[in-house]
Amino acid sequence: MNKQLADFLFNLQTDRNYSSKTVESYQRDIEKFYRFLLEEDIKADDVDQIVIRNFLTKELMSNVSKRSCKRRLCALKHFYQYLLKTNQIDNNPFNYVKAPKIEKKYPHILYSNQVEELLEANKHRTDHLKDRDQAILELLYYSGVRASELVNIKLSDINIRSRMARILGKGNKERIVPFTDTCALTLDKYVKEVRPGLAKKNEQISIYLFLNDRGNKLTTRGLEYILNNVEEKTGLNLGLHPHLLRHTFATHLLENGADLRVIQELLGHESINATQVYTHVSEEGMKKEYLSAHPRAKK
Repeated sequence: MNKQLADFLFNLQTDRNYSSKTVESYQRDIEKFYRFLLEEDIKADDVDQIVIRNFLTKELMSNVSKRSCKRRLCALKHFYQYLLKTNQIDNNPFNYVKAPKIEKKYPHILYSNQVEELLEANKHRTDHLKDRDQAILELLYYSGVRASELVNIKLSDINIRSRMARILGKGNKERIVPFTDTCALTLDKYVKEVRPGLAKKNEQISIYLFLNDRGNKLTTRGLEYILNNVEEKTGLNLGLHPHLLRHTFATHLLENGADLRVIQELLGHESINATQVYTHVSEEGMKKEYLSAHPRAKK
């Protein structure tokens, strides 16, 4: 890794508070562009609009998606803007290149009856992890937290009596999210009856709320594995994923009259634009309901 890139990544992590996952993504995208320059025998100082378009063309012809190309272009534009700001280059050639247009994909959600079916089916499991998994499902749906946020919740972050959780989100930004009475009862049962047994399996005392079957802190990959297991054990086929329940949480709030700014705060979105996608999801759901229910629409 050259010094320019190393300094840029350090700036992202320390000054901009970017997550390690985002920094790693930036590094991969920029290093791929550097490899392209090396293969084409082009110096970094000679990068112009033609070079950038050739890079994008090669990516697209290699079956790289337009979405990935757009992400790489964003990372490179950001990188070159940093070089310009630190007086290492005279202009940013990425300012003059438009990203490929991508088709807008709206998030998939569950209907209310599907959520009810899922929570009810999981309650009828008989294995020792049923109550832990129920607590995970309910907290994901009733609070809308991200997978990375859920696995990092500490015991001290949860106040079951006041039904509030302190969440550390992207950029180390803290927010408080509420959850329901039902979720509070489920969490209380997990913390008092299930978690102590899991914690005993590990010699080190864990400060985290959710533990795996070996008594260790959950990982995001472990959380995905748990949700896959929930589907297998309940016999449901919903395509369970942490973000599916987050999207469902936001859409259901919107459909029931919650203000978009409130949903933005609950989700921890920095920009209202990220939250506005749920207005489209709600509209799409309304259209589907209309087309399936109106007698003349079926013809």
